[in-house]
Amino acid sequence: MLRRIFGWIAVITICTALVVANVFAAEKGSDTSTGIPPQTVANYLRAVILAHRHFYTIDIVNRLRLEHIVDVSENWRAKHALPLPVQFLRETSEMAELTSPDVRYRLISQWPISKANAPATEFERQGLKQVQDNPNRPYYGFFENGTERSFGAVYADKAVTTSCIECHNAHPHSPKSDFKLDDVIGGLVITFPLNTK
Repeated sequence: MLRRIFGWIAVITICTALVVANVFAAEKGSDTSTGIPPQTVANYLRAVILAHRHFYTIDIVNRLRLEHIVDVSENWRAKHALPLPVQFLRETSEMAELTSPDVRYRLISQWPISKANAPATEFERQGLKQVQDNPNRPYYGFFENGTERSFGAVYADKAVTTSCIECHNAHPHSPKSDFKLDDVIGGLVITFPLNTK
């Protein structure tokens, strides 16, 4: 069952990544778009990512865990368990990175349980601060990624279930232990190149 779920997620992720290359283009060396604006593309990607994540969290993880069918674990591969929702998102992002263009998405937090989920760039730090202060307003920006002009968006990531809160509040490596439902616990970062080859 899990293999089939991950298979469909991989197919949808790859199709989404391929669509980005065909729906958006930018004039070389400028922020002027000639197609669907990058903010709209990022919003579309976010909708797909959140739909997958919420379905996985609510209808798969919570249900199978509550029915004692399979557990959820940080060490999911070794324990033959389900990955945590953050790990699920990371795995699907890595699958998307295997395709072209370089669509990337990840969760970041100012209170990361894993240091790998801390903001890594000035764009991410600024975006995280902005969505923490204004959760209903995404942070958008253009930046150089090596020799490539890229677009990025940061969206508020809220605790959507009590399982999210329980895990974050009880985790021994969590720097914060008083999250409540609907609190902003971090941000979803989506980046992609503007000039696809």
